[in-house]
Amino acid sequence: MQIDGAIIKEQGQEFGIVIVKQSAMSSDSAAAESRAAFQGLFPGLPLILASQDSRGVFEYQGRRDIVAFLASIDASRIPWKRYTVS
Repeated sequence: MQIDGAIIKEQGQEFGIVIVKQSAMSSDSAAAESRAAFQGLFPGLPLILASQDSRGVFEYQGRRDIVAFLASIDASRIPWKRYTVS
């Protein structure tokens, strides 16, 4: 399986971000399950979940300070990379 994600170092913070389906962020338990599934790709880093709506607008879930930062920037600034998960 392949996923799109990134490791970001910004303002003294380092964190991971991964794109998931909206359903993966639909509840706290779904988000926790998704985060646990991908945490191994970003060991030791806070992990933010991201999804896009039908218009391509991103929504983020995770640590509030990081989510606020991501919401304030254009998603095209994120250095997306394709990861292979086995």
